[in-house]
Amino acid sequence: MTHINRREVLQLLASAPVAAGFVWTEAEAAHAHGLAQAAREAAGAGTAFVPKFFTAHEYETVRVLVDLIIPRDGRSGSATDAGVPEFMDFIVADQPARQTAMRGGLAWLDVECQKRFDKTFLDCAAAERTAVLDDIAWPQRVKPGLSHGTAFFSSFRDLTATGFWTTKMGMEDLQYLGNKYVAEWKGCPDEALKQLGVRYPAE
Repeated sequence: MTHINRREVLQLLASAPVAAGFVWTEAEAAHAHGLAQAAREAAGAGTAFVPKFFTAHEYETVRVLVDLIIPRDGRSGSATDAGVPEFMDFIVADQPARQTAMRGGLAWLDVECQKRFDKTFLDCAAAERTAVLDDIAWPQRVKPGLSHGTAFFSSFRDLTATGFWTTKMGMEDLQYLGNKYVAEWKGCPDEALKQLGVRYPAE
């Protein structure tokens, strides 16, 4: 990968509000998920997904980053298992206003890793990646000079969460049941009332 100049990255990030670059409508999210599902089905048939927006290096960075945010565990698969990278690619490819924020943020991540460890985010060891992400994951504790990275990561994390928890896998992870017919409403369960410290008035 070509060495990236830190000043060029900051200029990219400053040219458009980072958070604004990740605002999407419900219809856009639904459309992107439909396309991402088609991509997953194609992958299952042996056809590799080819990003429309991300370069090969950016796409691999996205795949690693989303799985650090939502890893596979005993309850559900990871963000990549749910098709979040495909979702992101479709969202950003169709929305030019989002592209500068995404590309600039991924470039910032590589620049920061090059500054600290003389290698890209992908080439860093797990502990090195964690060290960088820990410094930008908490907006309230951001260190001077890392505000651009924090803004990018906050927006990227939000997009990852939306991409994951609007899929079937994500909804199952939340144990979301959707609208179900209830023959008789018996009120809030006793254990939930106790946890909230409230109770129904005596009749």
